[in-house]
Amino acid sequence: MGALEGKTALVTGASKGIGAAVARELAGAGARVAVHYSSNSGSADAVVQAIHDGGGQAFSIQADISNPASVEALFGQLANQVSSLDILVNNAGIYDIGDIGDVSLEEFHRQFTLNVFGLALTIKGALGTVMKSGGAIVNIGSSVTSFTPAGSTIYTASKGAVDAITRTLANELGPRRIRVNSVNPGLTVTEGMRASGFSSQAFQSEIEKITPLGRIGTPGDIAPAVAFLASDAASWITGEILVVGGGLH
Repeated sequence: MGALEGKTALVTGASKGIGAAVARELAGAGARVAVHYSSNSGSADAVVQAIHDGGGQAFSIQADISNPASVEALFGQLANQVSSLDILVNNAGIYDIGDIGDVSLEEFHRQFTLNVFGLALTIKGALGTVMKSGGAIVNIGSSVTSFTPAGSTIYTASKGAVDAITRTLANELGPRRIRVNSVNPGLTVTEGMRASGFSSQAFQSEIEKITPLGRIGTPGDIAPAVAFLASDAASWITGEILVVGGGLH
């Protein structure tokens, strides 16, 4: 029997990258997984199919998590498919790089709207419907809040807010037996990383030089940490920020 047998999970931003790896990991441990996507239904369906092919249970679910009405609809739909939610993984997010003087107001709002407001909306929606008592929330932050690379001011600030949300909600939700933790990945090869400009060979080489384990990560490095924090093996762990980044802080 898997460590998450009989549990249900929602993973946001699960159609690719870290989110897809987390969805597969949770399903492999026995959870029934709702694979959330914003716009790419084909990629989400591919993740669901991969889980089914491996003998797991999953279904896809769509929402714009930065939109309150869309989040409300998501949890209305979810409540029709599951009796309760045991695990919420807030992975959906965006990032871009650029010196602070070059960052537009629109870009500032874009990152904070999804990375902070959207995450908070999703948690609020879950708590009001399918996760009223008991369960585990795992937020995906970023190790940039530890090593603060130049050119990432807005993204780092948004993920710093995620760290604060995690610690505060751990105190707030403890009496409801809901644990809240964060996994903060180091530089990880994903589609989003390539699109953002973090994927240049020069940048990767610089990160590898200052990383004790000497390499950048893969989604498969991150997913097991999320599964652990979501499991009963972590039943006395809450309010923690776990950096999974090869030792770079």
